[in-house]
Amino acid sequence: MSVYKIVELVGTSPNSWEEAASEVVERATKSLRDLRIASVDMLDMRIENGKVVEYRARVKLSFKFE
Repeated sequence: MSVYKIVELVGTSPNSWEEAASEVVERATKSLRDLRIASVDMLDMRIENGKVVEYRARVKLSFKFE
């Protein structure tokens, strides 16, 4: 049996939601071990002067709790 912890992080990108979500995983691997699942919970955009300037992805990550 195993126990997993879930954390929620927000990644940003000026280019795409995919890049924003990938950034979350890439950064999380620097401080969290044994990541198992990444689930995109919400996508949104930041708008300035009528134009999209940033894509944001809210991602839930699970990892084995030791």
